[in-house]
Amino acid sequence: MKNLALTNIGELVTNDPEINNGKLGIIENAGVVIADGLVTWVGPASELKSQANSDPVDLHGSAVFPGFVDSHSHLVFAGERSAEFAARMSGQPYVAGGIKTTVAATRAANDESLRNNVRQLLHEMTACGITTNEIKSGYGLDTATEERSVRIAKEFTEDVTFLGAHVVAPEFADDPEGYVDLVIGQMLDACAPHSKWIDVFCDRGAFTVTQTKKILQAGIAKGLKPRIHAHQLENTGAIKMAVELDCASVDHCTHLTDEDINLLAGSDTVATLVPGAEFSTRSTYPRGRDLIDGGAMVALSTDCNPGSSYTTNMPLMIALAVREMRLTPAEALYAATYGGAQALRRTDVGQIKVGAMADIVALNAPSYVHLSYRPGVPLVNHVWRSGKTVFEVDKRRNHG
Repeated sequence: MKNLALTNIGELVTNDPEINNGKLGIIENAGVVIADGLVTWVGPASELKSQANSDPVDLHGSAVFPGFVDSHSHLVFAGERSAEFAARMSGQPYVAGGIKTTVAATRAANDESLRNNVRQLLHEMTACGITTNEIKSGYGLDTATEERSVRIAKEFTEDVTFLGAHVVAPEFADDPEGYVDLVIGQMLDACAPHSKWIDVFCDRGAFTVTQTKKILQAGIAKGLKPRIHAHQLENTGAIKMAVELDCASVDHCTHLTDEDINLLAGSDTVATLVPGAEFSTRSTYPRGRDLIDGGAMVALSTDCNPGSSYTTNMPLMIALAVREMRLTPAEALYAATYGGAQALRRTDVGQIKVGAMADIVALNAPSYVHLSYRPGVPLVNHVWRSGKTVFEVDKRRNHG
C-alpha cells in the first residue's frame, strides 16, 4: 500500500522543538509523508522524491499546520438558549444558574437526539480544523442522565470528562452537600467506567474550593484525571488547589492574580482560555499576554456550549485571542494546537513530526497568520484525521 505524500506546502507549522525556527518549527516549501495514520517523514519538498512509494497530493503553496485540539467542550445537550443570549445583550448579567435550563431539556431528550446533536457539532468543528475533541457531561445532574451523557460522548472521543459537578442539581438547591455526596458516590460509580477525566465548576453559584477538592479527590481515587473550571466569575483561590492536585488544566482563568500566574507557570497545569465565553457574556477577557510572559502554558478552546459560548469555530478563538488578549498570531496558533494537546496530556497530537498522528489542516491561504488576519473567513480547505480526509472544500486553490 502506498504512503500519502503532501507536497508543495508553502508554509508548514510543525510545533516540533527539534526544528530550530521558533516554537512553531516552521519549514518553508515543505512536504509530509503519512503511513498507517501516522507522520513518517517531514522535510523540504525537494527531498520528497527520496520517499519512494508515495502518492503525492499537491497543496499548491497552502499553509499547513497540526489539527486544532479542542480541550474543553460541552457537546452532550438538548435545546438552545438564544433568548438568554438576547437578554444578556440587552443588559442582563450572565449567571451560572442558566445551566439548569439545558438540564431540563437534556433530561427529557432521548439518546439518539443527544447523539445527533454531538455529531452535528463535531461536523462543524471538523470543518473549522478541529481534529481532537474533549467532551464533557454536566447537563444531566442526575445519575441516569450523566451516565448516558458520558457513554454517548465516548462514542466520539477518548477524552471524555465527567462533569456531574457543573452546578448543584435543582432538586438539591437546599442541600448542596447532599448533591456533593451524590456526585462522589452513586453518580461517580456510574460514570467513571466511561470517563477519562473529572471536572468541577469551582466558582460563584457553583462549587466552593473545599467541595471541589473533595469531588476531584474522589475522582482521582477512581482512576480519573482532574481538571477544573475556575475563576470565570470571580477569583475563588482555586488555582493553588488545582496545582496541588496536579490538574491537567484550569479552564476560563478570567480573574487571575500575579500569584495565580506564577503558580501556573511553575506547574504542569495548563491555563485554558475560552474567549468565546467572554465574547458571548461581554465579560473581561483573561490576561493571556501576562500568562505567556509569565511562563505559563496556555491552551485555547471553543468551550462550545449552548449557554455562554455556542460556537464551534477555533479560528474565531484565535482571532479573539490575538485581538482581545494580545497574543501574537504565532502564540494563538500554538495554544490552539500544542497547548490543547498539553491540556489533555496528549503527546500524539498537536504536532506534525515523525510518530505523531497525521491530524493535519491545510488553509486556502499562504500563512497561518491569515487565521487572525482574516477573521470570520472560512479558510480551512482540507482536514486529515489519522491520514484520512475528513473535510475538503475544493481541490482548486487561489492564493493570489
